[in-house]
Amino acid sequence: MNKLYPNAQAALEGLLFDGMTLCAGGFGLCGIPERLIDAIQASGVKDLTIASNNAGIDNEGLGKLLRSRQVKKMISSYVGENKEFERQYLAGELEVEFCPQGTLAERCRAGGAGIPGFYTKTGVGTQVAEGKEVKTFDGEDYILERGIRADVSIIKGWKADESGNLIFRKTARNFNQPMATASHMCVAEVEEVVPVGSLDPDTIHLPGIYVKRMIVGSPYDKKIEFRTVRPREAA
Repeated sequence: MNKLYPNAQAALEGLLFDGMTLCAGGFGLCGIPERLIDAIQASGVKDLTIASNNAGIDNEGLGKLLRSRQVKKMISSYVGENKEFERQYLAGELEVEFCPQGTLAERCRAGGAGIPGFYTKTGVGTQVAEGKEVKTFDGEDYILERGIRADVSIIKGWKADESGNLIFRKTARNFNQPMATASHMCVAEVEEVVPVGSLDPDTIHLPGIYVKRMIVGSPYDKKIEFRTVRPREAA
């Protein structure tokens, strides 16, 4: 089975439809599937529900889909530096389900593991717990969180072999790994593809069984989410 496609448009062909749910990897602008996001924007698909740590920044990453009004709902833990995300939410134009960061990662991991729900102490006694089942274990309250299953997962990897065995690079591993497993159709964007057998099995973060389609997205222009510089000292 050839998993490698010539471009993002080809890799997403037949997968996109209005009202679908996407799990998108990345953390800020680190480890985001840029080429796949661009292809989703170009497709014109709308009313999307997207589970992602955040929505990038204004007009970068998932921010592009917010700007083009293709997103109906975000399941996120952080608005970040995205002013359009904030504006749409406060104006009532975008439905947002805020979720604690660790809980969001676990909801996607649970969905990928076939676990429909789990109990956690995170959020007990706060707005996060509103409308959710509360159960007591050993004298402590826990709230029920549902696992997340998407129609399609889009992720960004560093290096993969031709079978889809994949390695993430540093911070990019944070959300890409659980997002990859949270659907039956994971499309991976990677920087390099090597022959099968080239990767040390002990270094593989995501087994190829999870990756159904794959593209090479290189080269990339590294974007900085929030630039902080130290004032130059006087000579």
